[in-house]
Amino acid sequence: MGSAMALRADFDGITLRKLARQSRDANQSRRWRALAQLSEDGPIPAVHGVVRWRLVDLIAWVWEEFRIVVAKQTLSRVIRSMGYRKLSARPRHHAQDPAAAVAFKKLPAILAEIARSKAAGKRIEVWFADEARIGQKNKRTRCWAMRGTRPSAPHDQRTRSAYILGAICPAEGKAAGLVLPSSTTAAMRLHLEEISLAVAADAHAVLLVDQAGWHISDRLDVPANISIVLLPPRSPELNPAENVWQFMRDNCLSNRVFTSFDDIVDHCRQAWNKRVPQPWRIMSIGLRNWAHRF
Repeated sequence: MGSAMALRADFDGITLRKLARQSRDANQSRRWRALAQLSEDGPIPAVHGVVRWRLVDLIAWVWEEFRIVVAKQTLSRVIRSMGYRKLSARPRHHAQDPAAAVAFKKLPAILAEIARSKAAGKRIEVWFADEARIGQKNKRTRCWAMRGTRPSAPHDQRTRSAYILGAICPAEGKAAGLVLPSSTTAAMRLHLEEISLAVAADAHAVLLVDQAGWHISDRLDVPANISIVLLPPRSPELNPAENVWQFMRDNCLSNRVFTSFDDIVDHCRQAWNKRVPQPWRIMSIGLRNWAHRF
């Protein structure tokens, strides 16, 4: 007599019935689950020869794995029906300590301590700050063009540049920034003064920044209504200001040739000032559950 076989406990009855209704073909269901897992995990460059999945790569995988020919439109429809979209990846340092990043997301405890020791009964505003270098060696970004053509965009090889020092308060939809020739301790002092002016009179700002030298310098004068909290090392994805730079580059500052340093400054100023009067944009880009949902 054979031994008993344990039943799987990771699906409840409701889930199993839902899965059964979705597909009457067990083999097809198995193939789509495998495809979903593959899409989620991403390719292995040494095995698959690519660093991101394209539809043509997935079509080839389906053929190699199951010997089934799938049209590009069909596969696109299936991938989308499973909830997948081609999204822009956030930056993540290769040497990051994942445990440190997870531990830092327990931000409410940090905020509570600052509120108790420094805020004197005031409410807390959570701000994020960062710097972006914008130069004549500019980025090219996607643009609409006829299928089958290869669009071109101007590209410069000169090296003049400027820095945008920007800070956002996503919960309030506020921003404060400067365009300066360099990113130094002196520049950070000016930026802190600008942020201080934007903090509400009844609030104390907790400013989250990375561990760049000008953020932790002993020569940095921090206004009384600001407390600086350092993000974990090599964790740019914890700073939504990085997404502000990506948005500005993609929509305002790419595919351009800057004729001079003053031209760079003018375009950076215009790009930043266009964002500041749009609190909904700042909220959309910057709100994070771990920083604001408490």
